Amino acid sequence: MPVDQARGQSQGWVGTWFASWSLPGWMQQLNQGQNLVQLHYYLWQMSAYFTAGKLHQELGFDLIHHVTYVRYSSPSFLSLLPVPFVWGPVGGGESAPRGFWQDFPFRGKVYETLRTLAHRLGERDPFARLTARRSVLVRATTKDTAERLQKMGAKNVQVFSESGLSKTEIAHLAQFAMPESSPVRFISMARLLHWKGLHLGLRAFALANLPNDAEYWILGEGPEQERLQALAEELGIASQVKFWGKLPREQTLQKLGECLALVHPSLHDSGGWVCLEAMSLGRPIICLNLGGPASQVTEETGFRIPASTPEQVAPDLAEAMVRLANDSELRSHMGGAGQKRVSEVFNWERKGQRLAQLYEEILDEKC
Repeated sequence: MPVDQARGQSQGWVGTWFASWSLPGWMQQLNQGQNLVQLHYYLWQMSAYFTAGKLHQELGFDLIHHVTYVRYSSPSFLSLLPVPFVWGPVGGGESAPRGFWQDFPFRGKVYETLRTLAHRLGERDPFARLTARRSVLVRATTKDTAERLQKMGAKNVQVFSESGLSKTEIAHLAQFAMPESSPVRFISMARLLHWKGLHLGLRAFALANLPNDAEYWILGEGPEQERLQALAEELGIASQVKFWGKLPREQTLQKLGECLALVHPSLHDSGGWVCLEAMSLGRPIICLNLGGPASQVTEETGFRIPASTPEQVAPDLAEAMVRLANDSELRSHMGGAGQKRVSEVFNWERKGQRLAQLYEEILDEKC
């Protein structure tokens, strides 16, 4: 049967159905301050299943696509409905390599341990495993998450980033020209958390053979700020490192525009939106070959540093900084390639077109 006849044939139209659903007030009260957000989400999922089931009896859905939360170890009860089910993008299967835990504070090690435990328990949730098995397609944000999903029983998994920018955003970001005058500046933009790896960026900057007036800017706030400032003092680079705190978006972009490249040494990002923004500005990226950034950045758009050990990473990051600082043609080439990649691969409009095509293909197979 042709797809256009199969979809919504009893209603005579094709479209997307949006329905709002909330848990009872007393359940929402339990989650004040987002303290029980995962439990709240789990209960909401169960409740939404019954609501969607009633709607399916009335409307006859042809396809269901669950898009959020972006967490692979939490189930979607909508997968239990007798309708082709697409799950994701979902992420969270990334972990900081154990060798890098030595640099984490005690609370960071506790966080990583509990995070890993929560995901492994989630993987054993029979409903999460059922979600993986019943999905006609699962989109995973990274290769790490894809591997975890396959172990849960998912048969058709694609690696697909959840990040993107609109045409308007891409055009706006392209207006920030590359700075031509000194000093050489690198920038990191992130929450100041242990797993963002900014301590690795500081160590690399201290090792790099850069001009004496070179600067490393860090934008963001978080519990690691004092430790990072103390590390900059210890490394003898405190006068060259500027902590700008959290700035409004336009000021943040302005600071990014004043720098040569983005340094993003995160140890387990599922996404990495800041990499796309920097690429849209025409700035090369220096990241670790881990998680979401590793799938966004290519050899043409930046440097993906292997994350073997902390002792190896810092010199390799430093070498990438020196190469970019000394080679304007390389910066220009990588910057242009980054802008092209975002426009072609991470443009929301193009992503939407590819998703619509995917729906067509799934419904074609159904018929």
